[in-house]
Amino acid sequence: MHRRTAPSLAASSKVVASRERRARRKVQNGNGMNRSSAKSNSALGYGQRILVLTVSLIVVILILVWIGAMFHLSTTTSQSDEGRVPSIRNNLLNDKPKIKKNTPVRPYDGSKNPYTSTALAQNPYLGWQPTLASSPLGSSFSWRQCFKADPKSDGTDQPAGCRENPNELGDAPTVKKDWIPDVTMVRTMAMYGKDKDGNPFPPPLSNELCENIGVTGGKNGDSNKQCLSQAMIHRTGPLTSETVSIVPSNHYEATASVQKGTIDVPAPKIMCLVYTMADAHANRIRGMRDTWAGGCNGFLAFSTESDPRLPTISLEHEGPESYDNMWQKVRSIWRFVGENYLDEFDWFFIGGDDLFVMPHNLKTYLASLVYKDGADPKTKEYFVGRRFAPGGRDPFNSGGAGYTLSQATLRKFLANMDDAQHCSANAHTSMEDVMIARCLTHLGIHYTDTRDANGRERFHPFAPGTHLHWQPPGPNEEADWYEEYNKEWGVLQGKDCCAPDSVSFHYVKKASMVRHMHALINSCDDTAE
Repeated sequence: MHRRTAPSLAASSKVVASRERRARRKVQNGNGMNRSSAKSNSALGYGQRILVLTVSLIVVILILVWIGAMFHLSTTTSQSDEGRVPSIRNNLLNDKPKIKKNTPVRPYDGSKNPYTSTALAQNPYLGWQPTLASSPLGSSFSWRQCFKADPKSDGTDQPAGCRENPNELGDAPTVKKDWIPDVTMVRTMAMYGKDKDGNPFPPPLSNELCENIGVTGGKNGDSNKQCLSQAMIHRTGPLTSETVSIVPSNHYEATASVQKGTIDVPAPKIMCLVYTMADAHANRIRGMRDTWAGGCNGFLAFSTESDPRLPTISLEHEGPESYDNMWQKVRSIWRFVGENYLDEFDWFFIGGDDLFVMPHNLKTYLASLVYKDGADPKTKEYFVGRRFAPGGRDPFNSGGAGYTLSQATLRKFLANMDDAQHCSANAHTSMEDVMIARCLTHLGIHYTDTRDANGRERFHPFAPGTHLHWQPPGPNEEADWYEEYNKEWGVLQGKDCCAPDSVSFHYVKKASMVRHMHALINSCDDTAE
């Protein structure tokens, strides 16, 4: 039997060292994992860190987007709670209001055919006009027959040839609720001189309309022609002219420092607005479209029915559609114009469907006014028309004669139009001219004296013949409101009633009379009897 001998000291030390090395490797390799596993784990840890960072960044971005959305929603809600007009007010005061992208504003110089496929795609009614119906009477048809109709007629009783029968228009095409009319359409057609089928536009007028024609078609009693002749009322230039010849000194009480003589300047851009009803489309509105409307850079009638061919548009407004609620209708007109056309025109002229207007004369006067003042209608506030002052107080411009706001005035009115106290926002009344004058007066905007250098008026609340023959009441006669409203400056009588460069006449209710006066001003000589 052998006895095990004790190990030597050197051997014991080697064993201990070997065990320690194995122990350290186990610790370093992670509880016995081999080196390749350790390397793999190290690479996996790096990828995980990249993934974590990427996910964190995405989360941060999503949080920021969510915060932004919540802020936008809260501010939008706040604005909507304030109502529609404060938003308009902020735009008008701080910056120009945004014109809707689909607003078809198409400047046109008359040199090329405007009826391109692109233009017709935007407005398929560009270049449209009703077919000129031939009278069954043939050559024996007389325009005098057209004057016999009741002024309130919708034209159904008018014979073919008068261009007033609603059957010649047919039903109005439907439009979308958010439709924005092409207000430059009539101007474009007038400047080109033809419709899209090659027919003359405006349609030619008969030489018969140059003769003496009374209100009911007779050969006597043509007081309107008499006034135009005696007062020497004439057009200041062709309907479609882009320039005007102004006389800056031809203003009432113009100072001696104002330049004398005639100056040619670019014509200002005006938009003509007419309030009407659907039963006037075929006669009064068509009569305007066929005559003077092409002299306006923009033309739009505000009616009870939309018709993109004319064009007319129906707008919602507070209260009923009635004469006694005219103020609310006019408020809706100004709001719509401000939202869609404010920056496209220098001036905005408004009146009823019984107006006869000479747009080139209006442009000439307005250009002369701002030249005299050294002003710009985009920044200078003007309120232009025929001023009245009942009892010498609360002056206003006659709505019947039509009045004009500069772009700056309309901008300021829009920013304050819902002021119930000073701008009568909630009033239901026919006196829209009085209401807007009170609002503008509160805003520091007063009427412009539109008389010429000789004191003759340019804007007229009656037909020409009425002004020519008007006389003040005698000592024992009832007081005359017209005299009372003009007491501050008086009324010139006879041929001095009206300036030669007059702008507008009221109470021209028949479309046939509009055509008669338009012919007298634009295409007749003085020989027709």
